[in-house]
Amino acid sequence: MPAGKWLAFSVVGERRCLGVRRGGRWIVCPYEAVISGAAARDQCEACARLDRSRSVAADTMADDPRPYGVYLAYFGPGLVKVGITAAERGAARLVEQGAVAYAWLGRGPLMAARRAEAVLGSALAVPDRFAKEAKRAARGVLPAVAERRAELAELHARARGLPGWPETLEPVDFTFGDHSELFGLARIPADAAELGAMAA
Repeated sequence: MPAGKWLAFSVVGERRCLGVRRGGRWIVCPYEAVISGAAARDQCEACARLDRSRSVAADTMADDPRPYGVYLAYFGPGLVKVGITAAERGAARLVEQGAVAYAWLGRGPLMAARRAEAVLGSALAVPDRFAKEAKRAARGVLPAVAERRAELAELHARARGLPGWPETLEPVDFTFGDHSELFGLARIPADAAELGAMAA
C-alpha cells in the first residue's frame, strides 16, 4: 500500500485471553476469558498470575540458564531507559516497547544482567521504564538520527566506565540501532489520533 492511502478494517467477535506460554508453546486459556478492548494486557488475571510465577521481569525466575542482553533504549531526548532481554530475542523486545533507537551494553547470565541494570539505575539515574504517554509525546519532537546516536553513545560510554560492572557480563562495544524507518515515523501525520478500545 502506498503511504497516504486510506485503510479501513472491521473487528469481529470478542477479545479473548491469549493463555500462557510454557515449554516453547502457547497453552490456551482454560477460562476462555473475555478481555476489555481497552486493556493493555492480553491475558486474564489468572493466566497473568501463572505467567508471573515463572517471570524474569518479576524476579521469580533467577535460575534461567539462557544468556541475557543488557540494553539502552532511546524513546526521545532525555528518555533513555535500561533493560534486559533474553539474548535469543535480539531486538524484538525493543520493537515491542517502541524504542526509536537502542544500543547493547553487555551479555551474560541473568543475575549479572540484573546487577548491571541496577548499577545503571542507581549510578546514572537511568530508569527501567517510561509511561507510554511520555514515549508517544517524545515521538513528535525527535531530533536527527545523529543526535540520537550521540546521546546513546555518551550514555553507553559512561555506563561502561562505572565501577561495579559484573565480571560475568561480557561488555559489548557501542553499535547504534534505529527503528524510525521500521516504525515509519517520518510518515506519521501531525493529526494522527490514538486508537482507543476496539469493539465488534
